Amino acid sequence: MQEIKKYVEENKQRFLDELFELLRFPSVSADPKYKGDVLKTADFVAEKLAAAGADKVEVCQTAGYPIIYGEKIIDAALPTVLVYGHYDVQPADPLELWHTPPFEPTVRDGKIYARGSADDKGQFYMHVKAFELMMKTNTVACNVKFMIEGEEEVGSANLGIFVNANAERLKADVVLISDTSMISMENPSIETGLRGLAYMEVEVTGPNRDLHSGVYGGAVANPITILCKMIASLHDENNHITIPAFYDNVTELPTAEKLALNTAPFDLDDYKKDLGIQSEWGEKGYSTLERTGTRPTLEVNGIWGGYIGEGAKTVLPSKAHAKISMRLVPHQTSAEIAELFQQHFEKIAPEFVTVKVTNHHGGEPVVTPTDSIAYRAAEKAIEESFGKKPIPTRGGGSIPIVALFEDVLGIKSVLMGFGLDSDALHSPNEKYDIYNYYKGIETLPLFHKYFAELSK
Repeated sequence: MQEIKKYVEENKQRFLDELFELLRFPSVSADPKYKGDVLKTADFVAEKLAAAGADKVEVCQTAGYPIIYGEKIIDAALPTVLVYGHYDVQPADPLELWHTPPFEPTVRDGKIYARGSADDKGQFYMHVKAFELMMKTNTVACNVKFMIEGEEEVGSANLGIFVNANAERLKADVVLISDTSMISMENPSIETGLRGLAYMEVEVTGPNRDLHSGVYGGAVANPITILCKMIASLHDENNHITIPAFYDNVTELPTAEKLALNTAPFDLDDYKKDLGIQSEWGEKGYSTLERTGTRPTLEVNGIWGGYIGEGAKTVLPSKAHAKISMRLVPHQTSAEIAELFQQHFEKIAPEFVTVKVTNHHGGEPVVTPTDSIAYRAAEKAIEESFGKKPIPTRGGGSIPIVALFEDVLGIKSVLMGFGLDSDALHSPNEKYDIYNYYKGIETLPLFHKYFAELSK
């Protein structure tokens, strides 16, 4: 451990400078205007991976954005770790809510503020630097492969094609992912499950054109009003989702797991204070930790229509739109839930409007084992680095490719993230603690060490 700490200390400014360079690329995969920047980011990642000591580094072209591959095979008899991450980021909008420019990393109170700092550039780049550390100190304990993609934030549409076509090249014993959070640095944790996702867009159309709200208001249905009523009906008075058959495959968490989940350190008052809310909201009968990790949800991610420019325009709009995501739990599937949503949304549409439902993308929920060699290696690594045994938790987010890796490659994943739930992922002023960044670089080599030892 001392050799690890020494190398990090000697190179910490360079490690930070390189991360800042990576964060300056506006690699927004959802917006075509950033295509050139996304491609430049891919080249940067490949360059740094090769510089760290990886062999066979390749910018693998797909129908969308490239996947970066690299490897270091030191002994075919040793186990292999496949590191996954993504270099694309969410849009930075709304820009006016950022305190500093989203693609100009700024340090305040020991935290790096920039889009992608925690999700996932800061976290996947820890692996590149940890790999460099192992190469430079001659402590590579097992074979390492890297697969860093550029479409995670838009559903990883081309990753499945790549994985299926390169199953032999990607052959490994475990997938190691840092795209998740810990409870805190004082209470380290490992996520042992992720929710799935069904992401939909709806369009409600009334009249065939925008109308004068004085001439037609009161006689023609307003699509925005109708859409709001339809969305409001998707939850009942107990915040239970009202889509028929939505909960058919949802099972209650076993009592022992439920008890363990709710004994994890969590301060509801701090939670509310951090978010600036008076009270939490959610499905009746469940705790906040259960709601965010083990129960399915339905959320409106965006809604628009009519005139939203400066000043006033008295218009009755022709159309209204919304983007809606549903987080899924084990035994639910994204295809089934998307179909149930579409059937229900079309059914509840009143006769004076028409609706169009588009299924954008989805992913499946996963639960990772806590009795595997890989989990025990992560547990030992964190315990040595933090001086405290990590707590197993369930994550509320989705990483669709975890289920893909299991289905196609036949291997489980370890979700060894170093972010925090308070890092404002997908929000203005996203941040990542510098301490967490360095701590990840220190801890990841220990995972490789213990994974190799426990695999013997």
